[in-house]
Amino acid sequence: MPAVVVFVWLPALLWLDRTASLGEQRVLGLITWVLLLLLLRRETPLVRMQTVVVIVFATAVEYTFAGWLGVYVYRLENVPWFVPPGHGMVYLGALALGRSTYVRTHLRGLMAAVAVVGGAYTLWGLSPLAPRLDVLGAFWYACLLGFLFFGRSRALYVGAFVVVTYLEILGTQVGAWAWQPHDPTGLVPIGNPPSGAAGGYGWFDLAAIVAAPYLLTRWYALATWYALRSRSGLEVGSLVLSGAAAASDLGSVEEDA
Repeated sequence: MPAVVVFVWLPALLWLDRTASLGEQRVLGLITWVLLLLLLRRETPLVRMQTVVVIVFATAVEYTFAGWLGVYVYRLENVPWFVPPGHGMVYLGALALGRSTYVRTHLRGLMAAVAVVGGAYTLWGLSPLAPRLDVLGAFWYACLLGFLFFGRSRALYVGAFVVVTYLEILGTQVGAWAWQPHDPTGLVPIGNPPSGAAGGYGWFDLAAIVAAPYLLTRWYALATWYALRSRSGLEVGSLVLSGAAAASDLGSVEEDA
């Protein structure tokens, strides 16, 4: 279901945003938030917390690199309301692909395919055939290889490559955003979009994998402490059991992806 929403709603969203006013763009953002919350209702507490981490991290990056430094610029020169929940949906879409039976069954072959296709795309970005030189994309492709072959959630990164590459190409083609030719220092050439964008997005995934289990454990500890202060013993027992169930879900994300 999340993968279907990503590949149906997000392309439709980018197409609608081509001519949307600021007010209409905000409506699209609210719809995206509603869809994300509906998707999260079907997920485990761990995946919900991972999604929260991705949204917070990605939103901070958006306002820094788009809103402040201008490394890439959205059509209305703002950070659209649909971007934060959009990042959450991208994560769920990548996770859903990674959890699919096909990806799990053919994981090694798909990892090799991602490395080959991503490598070819990166070499194209460095060649005279590309509209402009793309060094940032090459750096992010190197990051992607690291996540793919040394990370503990390899299926997740296979899914992220598909989702992120697809949306970056689509978003720049329809004019939803555009990448500047160079980074703020003027030293690093950037493609539009960068060829290895999925490797850059992998840092969001890594943050979710590392931080979410700790944050979820602390959340249940805080909830239990609060219950001990203000609720009945029955409610405390219910919270403790909920926390224990969540803790049992704090294994490797490879189990979810």
